[in-house]
Amino acid sequence: MKRILVTGGAGFVGSHLCERLLNEGNEVVCMDNYFTGKKQKIVHLLDNPYFELIRHDVTMPYFIEVDQIYNLACPASPVHYQYNPIKTIKTSVMGAVNMLGLAKRIRAKILQASTSEVYGDPVIHPQTEDYWGHVNPIGIRSCYDEGKRCAESLFVNYHAQNNVRIKIIRIFNTYGPKMEPDDGRVVSNFIVQALQNQDITIFGDGNQTRSFQYVSDLVEGMIRMMSTGDDFTGPVNIGNPGEFTMLELAQNIIELTGSKSKLVFLPLPSDDPTQRQPDISLAREKLDGWEPKVSLREGLTKTIEYFDQLLSE
Repeated sequence: MKRILVTGGAGFVGSHLCERLLNEGNEVVCMDNYFTGKKQKIVHLLDNPYFELIRHDVTMPYFIEVDQIYNLACPASPVHYQYNPIKTIKTSVMGAVNMLGLAKRIRAKILQASTSEVYGDPVIHPQTEDYWGHVNPIGIRSCYDEGKRCAESLFVNYHAQNNVRIKIIRIFNTYGPKMEPDDGRVVSNFIVQALQNQDITIFGDGNQTRSFQYVSDLVEGMIRMMSTGDDFTGPVNIGNPGEFTMLELAQNIIELTGSKSKLVFLPLPSDDPTQRQPDISLAREKLDGWEPKVSLREGLTKTIEYFDQLLSE
């Protein structure tokens, strides 16, 4: 049994990770300040004697004895991170400093949940881990993009200078149950609009593409990454290489919900990438052949069921 700290554990991905780690027989400490996380996402775990919940902000140091740290704390949707951009960048940068300092003191292994946003609006497709990215450092999304880029830099430097055992993953668009209805990300937006028979808002002409991975595939990739040997630090892309246009996504959701929604087109926001798709060759090679297992339709069906129930409560 390992004792594992998950920062941002009451968030969308963090709550799924806490659940999976508990199911595998670990002791889990969930840390969250509820800036975007919600206690409801993990309240069902509170009866488990091996689960602990700590309300704490990672921008402040914290002392605890654990074997592993998954550093997930940071708002991850544009609506949330643009609402308080200074808080967002502080969470990424100071959160990384504090958790790396903790890992160094207690000799824990630490995984950084980085993001495909480090590639910005890429000029290379699909993106491989050695691509340096194309990011606007002063754009409206930069608080998130640059915060995560700086966190990666901190991780590799703590590894080089202090021998901290690090893992870096770059997460591509992820969706699934426990997303927030007002999350502002495209999958949740479209599903909520479709279930309420509202117009589905598509930015731009709808031909921009994204690749979507279901949350259980991501959690599997994270756990496999954490268990790799100390010589492999990453970064490694964790995403689904299947690429879909926004129009295809909207049409799938309308079909699966039986919605009467119509499509409405709005101007594309600034700094919004037109294409992003992971190259997952490295993940396949290093993470025991890891690759996404859940198809878009299967994942959307489960996510629609979750939102349907949530909206009818």
